[in-house]
Amino acid sequence: MTIIHSDPLIRAHVRNLVMSERQRSRTDKEWQNRLAGFGYAVESTEVGTRVVTLTHRVEVCTLPIFE
Repeated sequence: MTIIHSDPLIRAHVRNLVMSERQRSRTDKEWQNRLAGFGYAVESTEVGTRVVTLTHRVEVCTLPIFE
């Protein structure tokens, strides 16, 4: 699982996928459901927002701050 977190190409691909799905979604709930279909979830932490795998909650990448 650490391989996912350390590979910059995979992190960039997942970040692009997540941001693309956010643009297609009308609500945050719809966005969360779309990501779940790909096996990902978004978690807010005190440090920022991160994308994790749905099954094991392994961090894949971080996201920019949303307004």
